[in-house]
Amino acid sequence: MSCLISELEKSWYLSPPWGQQMPSVVVDLWERVYITATGTFGYCCGVVWQDDQLVYAVASNLTIAYLGKHEIIGTGEVQRTNLEKPAFAVGDRVLLRFSSHATKQRLVLGVVLVNNSWFYVVEMLSPALSPVLGSPIRFPLVSEKDLVRVHL
Repeated sequence: MSCLISELEKSWYLSPPWGQQMPSVVVDLWERVYITATGTFGYCCGVVWQDDQLVYAVASNLTIAYLGKHEIIGTGEVQRTNLEKPAFAVGDRVLLRFSSHATKQRLVLGVVLVNNSWFYVVEMLSPALSPVLGSPIRFPLVSEKDLVRVHL
């Protein structure tokens, strides 16, 4: 029985939560973007799957706005930075280094810059288990050290 549960968990965590193909990211990290609502420019500093869409974190005027793909227009101009590129991208398959989870393979559902370090969003609990286990953190941020790339 536990083998079936493990297989079900693995299938859940490796299936995109939107149930279809992974949507394409419309702007690159550090790409200059035009924010249509305000008529201003900013730079993409993260992308996360949230509320059934990819949401882009855009740094502009000392604030970060979280916008959908229809609220920004990419310019194709990528800002130079001393930061290394993120090790993983949205949609990459990874293994968790944590020993407490039966199924360690996950999909990267987001890449976010926090204090000049890249962090990755992965789903830790299926939506059905979250209320049962009482864990409020279904999509935590994890560091590169916590993940290992899965080569297919």
